[in-house]
Parts: sequence; C-alpha cells; structure tokens
Amino acid sequence: MKSSAEISAWIIEAGLAGLPEPDLLRGFCERAVAIGLPLTRATVGIDTLHPIHEGRIFRWHRHRTDLSPISEYGRTGAQSDTEEVWRRSPFYRLIETGGSLLRRNMARGDPVDFVVLEELRAEGITDYMAVINRFAAAGVIGEMDCVYSSWSSDAPSGFSGEEASRLVELVPSLALAMKSASLARIAETLVETYLGRDAGRRVLSGNIARGIADRIEAALWYSDLRGYTRITDTAAPEQVIPLLNDYAEAVISAIHETGGDVLKLIGDGTLAIFAAKEPGEACACALRAEGLARERVAALNRRRTESGLPVTQAYLGLHIGEVFYGNIGSKERLDFTVIGPAVNEVSRIAAMCRSAERDVLVSSAFATATLPEDRARLVSVGRYALRGVARPQELYTLDTA
Repeated sequence: MKSSAEISAWIIEAGLAGLPEPDLLRGFCERAVAIGLPLTRATVGIDTLHPIHEGRIFRWHRHRTDLSPISEYGRTGAQSDTEEVWRRSPFYRLIETGGSLLRRNMARGDPVDFVVLEELRAEGITDYMAVINRFAAAGVIGEMDCVYSSWSSDAPSGFSGEEASRLVELVPSLALAMKSASLARIAETLVETYLGRDAGRRVLSGNIARGIADRIEAALWYSDLRGYTRITDTAAPEQVIPLLNDYAEAVISAIHETGGDVLKLIGDGTLAIFAAKEPGEACACALRAEGLARERVAALNRRRTESGLPVTQAYLGLHIGEVFYGNIGSKERLDFTVIGPAVNEVSRIAAMCRSAERDVLVSSAFATATLPEDRARLVSVGRYALRGVARPQELYTLDTA
C-alpha cells in the first residue's frame, strides 16, 4: 500500500524527470487506486499556446483501454458547438462562481444538473468531482491560467468524505507537474512554429550562443507569389491575410512533408532548406516538394475560383550551396537562419522567374547536383545576369511535358 505522501513524492520526481502528461495522469491514478481510493475515471484539461488548438484533454479509465489518452479542442467562438458545450459544463459554473470544487454524489441523491453527469450516470458513475487549480497572475501564459480536472467513482456510495478530501489534497501536486510538462511542450511548439522545425530543435537543445553557426551544404528554396502586389492593391483588405495563409499552407506543408525546413516567411516569400546527407538527395527532396506544392496550389486555385476569390501561382527558385546556419543578430534580438552568397543567389533566381516567364528556375549548381533521373527533367532557358551576382549563369526549368 502506498501513502498519500508517497504519491506526492512520485509526482514531484516524475514532473522533474519530464514525464509526458498522459503518463503523469496514468501513474497518479494507478497509485491513487493502490492506496484505496475508488477512482474509476479521470480527465485533466489545460489550455495552451498553439496556432490551431486551444488546449488538450488527458483521460484515464480504470476499466477501459480503448479510450484515446489525449484529445485536442479548438478555439471557441460565440456560435460554436464547443462554446455551447463549455457553457453547460461544471467547469464553466466554477469559473462563473469563482469556485474551485464542484461535487455531485449521485448515489446520495445530489442533482444531475449537467449533461456530463447524465452521461456518466448512464455509465454507472456514482460520484463526480470537478476541480480547478488556478495559477497566480505571473504564471498565466495566454489562456493557460489553470488546470481543470474531474474525478469519478463507480463505487456503490461513491467517494467517502475522507477519500474525497485525500484526492483533493493530492490534485494540486499533479496540476503542478502537468503545468510543467505543458510548458515544455508549449516551448517546443512555439520555437518550431516560429523558427522552423530543425532550427527550433537546435535552439531548445541549447544552441543559442550569438554568432555560433554551422557551415552546411544545403539545397535552398525561395518562392513567392506571382502578382502579389497587384492582388494586394485590388483585393479587399480582409482577403489578403486569408490569401497568404492559403498559399503558405500549400507551400509549407509540401516542404515539410518532403524533409525540408522553412526558415523564414518574408511577406509572400518563403525561404527553406533541404539538408540531406547527399547533395543529390537534397535536390530530389526539393523537387518532390515542388511537385507536391504545384498540385496543392492547383487544387487551392480551383477552390478559390469557385468561391470568387483571387488566385495566383508560386514562383520558385532552387539552388544548392554552402551556407552558415545558426544564430545571427544583436544581444537583444537573435535569428536562427542561413546566410551566405548562396542565399542571395536563390532569391535572385526566384526573382528572375518573371523575366524568364517560368514558374520554376534552378541554378546550374542545382542541375549539376541532381540525381540522373531528376537531371533528365531539366531544360536550359539560357544564361542570365543575376543582380548582386558577379557572373551570369545558366538557369534551368522543369520539363512538365
């Protein structure tokens, strides 16, 4: 038998070790059952900082292993179904009243005054507790201001008074560990979202010293949108951001799915790298991304045309070369990015798409580095002088015939 103190000690140790939230909840519940608490099911919810999801819910059930341990909920709106469910929940009642604990012991005749209680009673639950552990103002990040949890029993009489008290006393320790795990996950999400996946991982691993950069060989991608200035001058202002988001999603998802890393979004421009071990494979990944992005832009244009929205295409420049990859900037503001002549060249190649009347242009260095089967798809469009580049160079495009 384990005591409450042993459970608290385990939570502290697990939290310091960085155990994920589902494992924290499962370990807590299993130990609570081991000391005699008649716990049947539990949920823990916490808001988060994420561009899509507002928060996550973690679940544990003593008798069922088929339940997903994690679910994510989206942002609520005044007319959304999520908002309606939230407003009819015990947690919303606690928020409205400023309370921290709401208990309904159905076995002893407490009212079944929430939809969730009706559902739980139908499953055989006899006792339910909703708990909110709030953060102090300094600990609030975005909407992440507390940990929500619910605890249910199917024992004939539910929780005894002593059992309920023991559980409520233990929950704050779990809430603290869950907050710690969620903050670590939020940090990872934010740096990968804003810096790029590989750059974010490097920063989180401690690669944050100013001026430290690795010399790497990479295939470089620079794309922007055809006629973007004209579109922004003629489209309604409220259409511009959705347009950028639509085309960015098509391009960035293609880059990520083929092994690339997006380093910068510059207005309508996208800078990315493909850093495979072999140059030919890096170029192959970039070309696969180009094909996937072209398909997605075409599908997007069909949807936007049907909705009467402006459409465009992506101009793309591809190059390969040596770059410095790391932290550049001032003491107060650093950027994790790539620099070097090759970065300048790839942007100039993309800009040349307009003059060459091609959607895709690749450098002679890229053409030389490609695998034989990819090189066969490239055709020369002639020699061009690139602004800021000393010598004219031969450029290629993809033969799509």
